[in-house]
Amino acid sequence: MPTDERVLVIRTDHFRAAGYFHGFRRADDGYRAAILDPAAYSFRARSEVETDPGFKQLIPYIVLKSGPDLFHYRRGAAGTEKRLAALLSVGIGGHISEADAAGEGDPYRNGMLRELHEEIAIGCGFADHFLGFINDDRTPVGSVHLGVVHLLELDRPAVAAREDAISAAGFAPLVSLLARKDGFETWSQFVIEDLAGARDFR
Repeated sequence: MPTDERVLVIRTDHFRAAGYFHGFRRADDGYRAAILDPAAYSFRARSEVETDPGFKQLIPYIVLKSGPDLFHYRRGAAGTEKRLAALLSVGIGGHISEADAAGEGDPYRNGMLRELHEEIAIGCGFADHFLGFINDDRTPVGSVHLGVVHLLELDRPAVAAREDAISAAGFAPLVSLLARKDGFETWSQFVIEDLAGARDFR
């Protein structure tokens, strides 16, 4: 995505008013509606908001699950976020563009689905579950982004990468990813730790 493209943001003070947190937060419908309120959306040049902690760029972070296994990959050098290159990840997604608001429906949802289908091809049925949010103000990347976490439960592990930025992709048991979580980007570490402790994960 070009750095002059306009991306979806909310003001950081709106996020704080809804309820500040650090790490991963499983969210109920009320908190989800407060954060993903279209009335709070605006589109700003990515080149400006990448270094302005007064705004949070909303980033869908889609986790793929097949039975007890999670999809994971290594971020390649072709990715637009150079600060995350070479790290392992369990999240698919990216910025929501102003073009995602041109059609019908919610621009966040439109952008989430566009990012999903641009980055990977899913060759089976799946169910989409909203999990929660990720916030990590300790890093330059995290201070200007807010992750919106979705879990896609796949009928079978039928996923293929569509972008060079996704390399060494595959499925592995959650317990094995937990054992080497230090090699993953921070957002993925939060998700892996939460799922590992979740009673409903199987």
